[in-house]
Amino acid sequence: MRWTAVLLAVLGVACSDPPPPLDYSGPVAEWTEYGGDKGGLRHSPLTQITPANVAHLERAWTYRSGDFFDGTTTLGPSAFQNTPIVVDGTLYFCTPTNRVIALDPETGAERWIFDPQVDVSNVYNMNCRGVSTWLDPERADGDLCRRRIVTGTLDARLIALDARTGELCPDFGDAGTVDLTGGIGDIDSGEYGVTSAPAILGDRIVTGSMVLDNRRVDSPGGVVRAFDVRSGELRWAWDPVLPEVTPEGEGVRYVRGTTNAWTTLSVDPKLGLVYVPTGNSSPDYYGGHRNGLDHYSSSVVALDGATGEVRWHFRTVHHDIWDYDIASQPTLFDFQGPDGPVPALAQPTKMGFLFVLDRATGEPLFEVEERPVPQEGVVADDYVSPTQPFPVRPEPLHPQRLTADEAFGFTFWDRGKCRELIASLRSDGLYTPPSLQGTVQYPGMVGGMNWGSAAIDPERQILVVNVQRIATKIRLIPRAEFEAEFGDNPPAYGYEPQGGTPYALERSPMLSPFGAPCNPPPWGELAGVDLRSGQTLWRTTLGTTRDLAPWPLWFDYGTPNLGGPLATAGGVVFIGATTDHFLRAFDSNSGEEVWRTRLPTAAHATPMTYRLSRSGKQFVVIASGGHGLMGTPPGDHLIAYALP
Repeated sequence: MRWTAVLLAVLGVACSDPPPPLDYSGPVAEWTEYGGDKGGLRHSPLTQITPANVAHLERAWTYRSGDFFDGTTTLGPSAFQNTPIVVDGTLYFCTPTNRVIALDPETGAERWIFDPQVDVSNVYNMNCRGVSTWLDPERADGDLCRRRIVTGTLDARLIALDARTGELCPDFGDAGTVDLTGGIGDIDSGEYGVTSAPAILGDRIVTGSMVLDNRRVDSPGGVVRAFDVRSGELRWAWDPVLPEVTPEGEGVRYVRGTTNAWTTLSVDPKLGLVYVPTGNSSPDYYGGHRNGLDHYSSSVVALDGATGEVRWHFRTVHHDIWDYDIASQPTLFDFQGPDGPVPALAQPTKMGFLFVLDRATGEPLFEVEERPVPQEGVVADDYVSPTQPFPVRPEPLHPQRLTADEAFGFTFWDRGKCRELIASLRSDGLYTPPSLQGTVQYPGMVGGMNWGSAAIDPERQILVVNVQRIATKIRLIPRAEFEAEFGDNPPAYGYEPQGGTPYALERSPMLSPFGAPCNPPPWGELAGVDLRSGQTLWRTTLGTTRDLAPWPLWFDYGTPNLGGPLATAGGVVFIGATTDHFLRAFDSNSGEEVWRTRLPTAAHATPMTYRLSRSGKQFVVIASGGHGLMGTPPGDHLIAYALP
């Protein structure tokens, strides 16, 4: 950030030039899916807002749900990660406790609220990223539940609502609700639920689940299921294991401890495929017990949408013991190959890699190499793969190693402390195994790229994605040592039980005594990648130390970030995501920051945009609600911006 930009932000100085006349000649478009479309493109064809006029954006309306928790009660702080949808002239979103709310998209006026009465008393991270919708072609306009709003809940329910009224659809499941716990087995309170918008392919709802990490080897299984969108009947279930692995236990239909799909799925209606980004087998940092349970771990898996059968799968990490699960929604686009367009899929990963695959076959469209990775330090009863897949192009968007000489500090003293910390740990580069000595995990446990995913401008063939750089310390603790120190009451933060394995886990971000990351900045970046060549076009620092440090320590160092970008045909990329409280706009072609506005709190969500009529304005909407686990104040603001 240039210091002039800092000063403008501090003083709240607006653009002094008069706004140009609004251009009403461009297209209109809604935002009908969580990721913009079924393939998570996060791109809008709207052109009314451009790099030339974006500085004139003004707040058009604000809606506050009142649904947030600041951590001062028995409940932990909430996280407002939602991206709304707009369909048939109504905006729909969900709150951290799964309330579904319908608004007038041009005024923010409330139309209805549905409250599923979720018990969140033991939920680790309260959030709901989005809802989905389906139009029944067999029902007439005005019929109950002709258009349905579908949502999953933190307590593992699938709910269908009438889009006009918010009433439960009586023909769906049990009076509007399907219980997702059937066949899962025992579940600890808050351990199993749905946090991402379900995918809809034809007349099927397809959903994975959130399973709490690092608790135990026999955690609930990560089955992916398809339900009839009218009746709620189970159409198919994909258990993410090889056929010879069978479930054990009375009433358990799905193998426990398997990889799960907690983030957003993508679908291709033409190919009839569902693309499932998978997480880790449980627990994340030890795999000596898995014996094939992680065959589909940390992979993109293409399922037949009619049957749930595996068509292909591409593994991004072999025997993942680093929590490098695939957090980003697969982004579907047309790759411009030498012989014409190829249906493709771009998959960002926590490692900072972008894998570009043929989405019909799973074959890489840019070369992927198997390269040797560090082997020393792994505990005796586990193992590491001798090689891991590395894309040759695009280049990694995150550094692959952190050494003591690279330690960061504001002063000689705190830099020295970080240097000592790094030097005390194993740090042999990406995929250094978790160890008893302690290991530098870099990229850290959050990445890299996370659930914010990528945005693709299909005309410019530019992929835009945000990256964070925060190193993590991980250390395996022998079970007897862990129990001798903590007994049955380990600390709530920094330690994970990994029950059923020989080791518990110590895990924390690597910070200096002043609270700054020990790795060098930038700590957050936004990058633009040319999908024709695989070359990185531009990188720009994302975020400042404002809201993390007092004035005058507001530096252009980037920040940790969660949430994703929105790209528009007007040539503007919008993103919140940072720990400082800003919504920003960037020029798609150059990466230059062209606008920012102050928010009530951080926006760890992905913005969306819509324009409903030829005489109407283009709106950009962002959820400003913070995130307890990111240390940003929780809130409940849904804010819309438009040109005057």
